[in-house]
Amino acid sequence: MSHPLKILIACGGTGGHLFPGIAVGEAFRARGHEVMLLISEKKVDAEASAKYSHLRFKTVPAVAKPPTLSPRMLPFLWKTWGSIGLCRKIIRDFGADAVLGMGGFTSLPPVYAAHKLGVKTFIHDSNARPGRANVLTSRFCTQVFLGLDAAKTFFPNRETVNTGTPVRPEILHPPGREEAAARFGLDPAKTTVLVTGGSQGARRLNELCAEASARLPQDYQVLHIAGALDFERVLELSKGRANHHVLGFCDQMPSAYAVADLVIARSGASSLTEIAISGQPSILVPYPFAADDHQTRNAEVFSSAGAAKLVQERDLDPEKLAAMAVSILQDLPTYKRMAKAARDLAIPNAADRVCDAIEASLSRK
Repeated sequence: MSHPLKILIACGGTGGHLFPGIAVGEAFRARGHEVMLLISEKKVDAEASAKYSHLRFKTVPAVAKPPTLSPRMLPFLWKTWGSIGLCRKIIRDFGADAVLGMGGFTSLPPVYAAHKLGVKTFIHDSNARPGRANVLTSRFCTQVFLGLDAAKTFFPNRETVNTGTPVRPEILHPPGREEAAARFGLDPAKTTVLVTGGSQGARRLNELCAEASARLPQDYQVLHIAGALDFERVLELSKGRANHHVLGFCDQMPSAYAVADLVIARSGASSLTEIAISGQPSILVPYPFAADDHQTRNAEVFSSAGAAKLVQERDLDPEKLAAMAVSILQDLPTYKRMAKAARDLAIPNAADRVCDAIEASLSRK
């Protein structure tokens, strides 16, 4: 672009929206543009954004949609209208040239407000099965950006661009294996299984993995990111096993991926994007209560490509999970094939693709 732009990015509510938004913000800053990121009042947003003090964040009230027939719908509509008014003021005061929503109902008020002000608007959806909020928000958007091409059919009347899902720059530049292992007190020579349950619904997966680790070979080690709420329980479940390392929270995910040989995870879109970029084979256990079962749809993309083994939580027990992990790790041709398939799914320049698309749209009359 011939002149700096002002880009407003709505990305609060969950890590799956926040971190891709930060990635796009970093990419726009690198191009000399001015960026403001709208985040929610949730603790997770405050903790995650604190690491990026060079970026400008503004907090707005998060408005989560209740069931349509719920008596809470009237308060929801009232709060949404208030949030739209607040966003309208923020957009005007900032002088935004474009507004990008990274998904969820926290993106709807700023995108709608920008649309009514005549500002160009965009929404990004990371999942193979888009959320209903994004399908609704897309009605007010100039373009829709897709993390997975499978989502295109859900936006039949909108202009879509397959950008991939942006990741934080540090994911693209991980440390070496020895440095990464030292960060967690691990042995870099040992086969390492990384367990990460995501931001919600990890309790049963944590339990399965903690019990499965006792059935792994002695020369394996497990790095288990259990989540703050389940940390003490998982620590107790794995008690006495020197090769099972449990964390409540991990802000060093590039190192976690760098030391891993296999990942066991839920199948949220951001996690899958990071797994693909890291080039790791994975066992994916979708969160069974995800909206519209979108995590299964995500996992199917990776399973169909040969990058992952998809298994539903209801079909798992510790013995089966351990056997699946060992079968992948001890079959070198299969392991290499899965790793390559994962890398082939990666779009490491997704943040730049988003920037390119927005700049191109703004340059058109």
